[in-house]
Amino acid sequence: MTVTLAPAAEVDARLAFATRIAEAGGRRLLAVRGSGRWTDPDMLGDVGDQAADGYLQGALQARWPDDGILSEETVDAPERLQRAWTWIVDPLDGTKEFSQGRHDWAVHVGIAFQGQIVAGAVAMPAIGRVVGGRCTVGGAAALTGTGGEWPIALAGDDGSATGRRLRFVVSRSHTPEIVQKVARALGDAEQIPCGSVGFKVSMLLFGKADVYVHKKGLKEWDTGAPEAVARACGFVVCRLDGREHRYNQPDPRNDEIVVCRPWLRERLLAAIAAARA
Repeated sequence: MTVTLAPAAEVDARLAFATRIAEAGGRRLLAVRGSGRWTDPDMLGDVGDQAADGYLQGALQARWPDDGILSEETVDAPERLQRAWTWIVDPLDGTKEFSQGRHDWAVHVGIAFQGQIVAGAVAMPAIGRVVGGRCTVGGAAALTGTGGEWPIALAGDDGSATGRRLRFVVSRSHTPEIVQKVARALGDAEQIPCGSVGFKVSMLLFGKADVYVHKKGLKEWDTGAPEAVARACGFVVCRLDGREHRYNQPDPRNDEIVVCRPWLRERLLAAIAAARA
């Protein structure tokens, strides 16, 4: 991915801010869940969504008032399309997992510049982990991270792995048929279910999976921040046909995503093409 010439200092400043507010938003979500005040799972999820979104919206509007914002939990503002910088936010990715007391949910704060994702942070409060990354011209990247005991494993670390099945991270509730076909085509790959796009992508970063493929129902706020941190660690991120994503589009649907280790790219895309034929 070759990113438009976003000023490096501006990217870095926004990334530092994204990492801080993603972590702080996650702490608020843990406090909401830990209060015991809301026992109905649906109500707990709604309260969590709004509590995190209210905090993130306030923080962003106070610090970067001239930037656009696209958030899952706020009515879309068309003026974002006229802004060079736009924040792509999912205040609570994996609402069901959050409401069920699980650990596999996340806070996404992504940053787009002129239609391309340039940086982002993914906070996983239940495991005490926050990862943030920026993509730069030519694919070089910088990575930051705080907290927890889940170490980052860069994309090339597992390139020589042999003697085991590939590991696909998949949705707990709605894995598309094409993913099942591709997993079978690649040696009956192991399937590891979990929630939240950000958490799934982070499973690759943590060395616990090799591939994430999904087709159906994704939006820019699902994929933006996870794409940034994956690219920062050297992973391939693209659509099912290998094309790159565009961000801050009039229609935020982003349905398709592929995340994998670089040495798997061509083999994986060939398997996807065969499954779609």
